[in-house]
Amino acid sequence: MPISAHRFPRRQALAVALLAILVCTTTAQAADDTNTDKNASSFELGSVVVHGKKPDQPPAGESAITREQIEQFNRDTVGEAVAIAPGVALSTNSRNESMVYVRGFDPREVPVFLDGIPQYVPYDGYIDFGRFTTFDLGEIRVGKGTASLLYGPNTLGGAINLISRKPTEHLEGDVRIGGGSGGELRAAVNLGMRQGDWYLQAGWSRLDADGFPLPDGFHDYKTTTTDTGDQRENAYRDDRRVSLKIGYAPGNGNEFALGYVRQDGEKGNPVYTGRASSGIRYWRWPWWDKDSLYFIGNVGLGERASLKLRAYSDRYGNGLEAYTNGSYATQLHNTSFPSIYEDRTRGVSIELSTQAWSNHDLHLAAHYKDDRHRDSNPLSPIKDYRDVTTSLALEDTIALGGGNSLRIGASHERRSAREVYFWPTGSTHANNALIELLHDFGQDGQLFISASHKTRFPTIKDRYSARMGQALPNPDLRPEVATHFELGWRGHPWQGAQVEVSLFNSRIGNLIQDAIVPSNQCGGTTCNQAQNIGRARNRGIELSLRQDFAERGQLGAAYTWLDRDNLGNPAVLLTNSPRQRLFAFAQWAFTPQWTLQATLEAEQGRIVTYSGPGNQNGFLQLGGYANLGAKLVWSPRDRFEIEIGGRNLGDKWYELAEGYPMPGRTWYGNISYRF
Repeated sequence: MPISAHRFPRRQALAVALLAILVCTTTAQAADDTNTDKNASSFELGSVVVHGKKPDQPPAGESAITREQIEQFNRDTVGEAVAIAPGVALSTNSRNESMVYVRGFDPREVPVFLDGIPQYVPYDGYIDFGRFTTFDLGEIRVGKGTASLLYGPNTLGGAINLISRKPTEHLEGDVRIGGGSGGELRAAVNLGMRQGDWYLQAGWSRLDADGFPLPDGFHDYKTTTTDTGDQRENAYRDDRRVSLKIGYAPGNGNEFALGYVRQDGEKGNPVYTGRASSGIRYWRWPWWDKDSLYFIGNVGLGERASLKLRAYSDRYGNGLEAYTNGSYATQLHNTSFPSIYEDRTRGVSIELSTQAWSNHDLHLAAHYKDDRHRDSNPLSPIKDYRDVTTSLALEDTIALGGGNSLRIGASHERRSAREVYFWPTGSTHANNALIELLHDFGQDGQLFISASHKTRFPTIKDRYSARMGQALPNPDLRPEVATHFELGWRGHPWQGAQVEVSLFNSRIGNLIQDAIVPSNQCGGTTCNQAQNIGRARNRGIELSLRQDFAERGQLGAAYTWLDRDNLGNPAVLLTNSPRQRLFAFAQWAFTPQWTLQATLEAEQGRIVTYSGPGNQNGFLQLGGYANLGAKLVWSPRDRFEIEIGGRNLGDKWYELAEGYPMPGRTWYGNISYRF
């Protein structure tokens, strides 16, 4: 079968299911004309609940990005959405993957969850944030160093939980269609229905683009240029997503939901355009797919206890084609290309919560996850890998009286390599702990102080990748560890204002970094090898403000100052996260029908790897930038909106990775309707 024809099965069955949904919802609409314009709420069963918090805000040290904010700022992918939160920065790499850094911690150290279910690709240990769209999400939670241990393993730097929608009305939903520069097209439909104890939520979306405009003054520095026009070459994308959830909530703390999510994606890999002579890749990804089936259930055990169960089965597949040059006419065929990944994950978690003891909210959680990776190539043997990860976590929130509460937790985790091609198998384990003291001042806000010890297991790629013959595997890698301290306050210091301030300091040990070892297996006398040799420190300040002006306007900002130091080897700099980052916005409704919004994104001090002329020990500090965006929204009637807007209005040439320019001035327009 040609590589570009590879797809997972079940398309026909899925189409039949969607047709049935449309028939049901059409019938329900004809029978009921009492619908409201409320949006679907977040799927509470999908949250990793930390009790002892105010009901209208997330736990201390955690940011919430609402459905309203996602739409307000036109954040179509998860990477774009989380970048508006303090402490979070978006990055990219040579594989055209969107990466997210939380207080300097990379995506392997801050895993992504969907309704509490881990989403990372088993081999790499992370996801491409640009492949995950936001059209069917109800909320995104971004936890930092003291993210709950109930999430499970690998939350060394925090956790990101994507919470799906849940309907609250007999029939509700929205339709969105739009387009923009670079041949961009977007379309999404979400339908929700609630009938008695039963509910159904379904969504379909597509995000497609041919490329994007290059910024003013851009120059391709390669000897053989590929980007000489106005559009970025080989920067196409096509991401399609279908989600379906059926739930039953009979009351008394009982709720059960069965969900299915299907993603089909493909993308080009824009060519490096910098001054270095290496790193020239002519790559394309004809598919980047994900298939998920999951069950979440909560059983009420009387008035003071409940039992939550999650079970899931995920399949990931992606294919990578390499070509000889920018014409993309001749494919490379060797032991590395074409490369086909087939990854599978099956897992289950069970959580018992009880308030049987006075002033205690106690949670006990157990997790089991079976990860399998298959690397296949027509000219090399099939390579199979299997990891099994288990975790047992205990967390208790204690009401101390006088507005004080104490959250304490501990967990033990183990990862075992059960199958590893021809390399030795083995296992490793880790322990985690946290403590958080919070004082609630009522209307004046909350003050909290916390400390935690977190870990991250090395991935299959960390331990066994030979990096196309340039490195030696290291099956004996140990977990990375981090100790976090944080002091924070949030509240409403004056009318209409929401303010949050956090000071944080993280010490990281056993950091996995490359070492040079003697060996004749890499075509010379030495090889690179990943080893636990690093020590680092991340510290900084986060500030966020949101000011409402009655019903007319809003003003907001999220600022982060981050200082990262390599304590083990100061000559090796820590990369891909800016020293300073700001996201700010202002919005004003001139009339009930017309609203104008402006946004500003700015950063400074991003260090990246660099091997070109004039390099300083292999690193380069990119230039800072400030991008202005604006949009105008017209609402000619209730629940109907038309908007036009632009990003990077100054047409600034800026990069998040050296040699990979970001889009120049772009325009977009959208039409949306809620019912």
